[in-house]
Amino acid sequence: MSETTGASYAAAGVDIEAGDRAVELMKEWVKKTRRPEVLGGIGGFAGLFDASALKRYERPLLASATDGVGTKVDIARRLGVYDTIGHDLVAMVMDDIVVCGAEPLFMTDYICVGKVHPERVAAIVKGIAEGCVLAGCALVGGETAEHPGLLGADDFDVAGAGTGVVEADRLLGPDRIRKGDAVIAMASSGLHSNGYSLVRHVLLDRAGLTLETEVAELGRTLGEELLEPTRIYSLDCLALTRTTEVHAYSHVTGGGLAANLARVVPDALHAVVDRSTWTPGAVFELVGRTGDVERLELEKTLNMGVGMIAIVPEESAEAALTTLADRGVDAWVAGEITDRGDKATGAELVGDYAV
Repeated sequence: MSETTGASYAAAGVDIEAGDRAVELMKEWVKKTRRPEVLGGIGGFAGLFDASALKRYERPLLASATDGVGTKVDIARRLGVYDTIGHDLVAMVMDDIVVCGAEPLFMTDYICVGKVHPERVAAIVKGIAEGCVLAGCALVGGETAEHPGLLGADDFDVAGAGTGVVEADRLLGPDRIRKGDAVIAMASSGLHSNGYSLVRHVLLDRAGLTLETEVAELGRTLGEELLEPTRIYSLDCLALTRTTEVHAYSHVTGGGLAANLARVVPDALHAVVDRSTWTPGAVFELVGRTGDVERLELEKTLNMGVGMIAIVPEESAEAALTTLADRGVDAWVAGEITDRGDKATGAELVGDYAV
């Protein structure tokens, strides 16, 4: 009898057994994110979360967000380091959710690969699970998709979606902001997960640096700096709302500090942020100097050392800084809320950075 020569899924490049192996490897990490409201385990068609926990709310508002980590995944791929990129994913999703005052509840992920390498996929999920623990949410499910022919064997991308909840009368945002409020900046851990197309173009393509290059002002290799995980502020922000009055948060991501801050400032008011209150980390200066990038271009692309903003009453600023310091978050009063006047946008940076 002749051998079978018909087409098969495996021959087309999809390895179902490798996918099953990846699921087995990731189970222990997903389990670490479990909250009491989670029902069942991974492997089903949908993650289950017991919504009866919301009965304690008078009027619960569900907050949702979805995001990825952009071209930072290319750095992880080049270095062969896969267990940190998940932190970035959780930060991008859950720190958006906490901006309105919502408590992160659960998250799902989507990992797309050219070829399933079980240990690699499990490492990515490990990072996501660790990020979920830092954000206080559960990882209730996800999907791993193998796309041979569309992606190279070592190529991958990650995305995720999350859900949180906030009591309606505790919703934070523009309606709460008042003239005279203090603008508190929370330090970033570095580039976070935005602007990597510019960073890669400047440092790798134009300057010809390698990820293994030791950069004196960074105190480590370029790859180690670029792969530094995004700081997850979710639990810090929730702690701040419990200990003092907070009017709004702004997560500094794509678009930079001024543009993201303007999103939460009401039409009649204006946020003025003083650059002289901090010194951006060395990586920001490196990108600007190496690529001859103008300051305004840097500021609308990178976070410049500020990953999250809290807007609080002026009289609450000192208490807010104490709470953040107790939690190990470097924070400072960076500006204030003023009248809008004839300003075209809701926020601006003034002065020069401290040196």
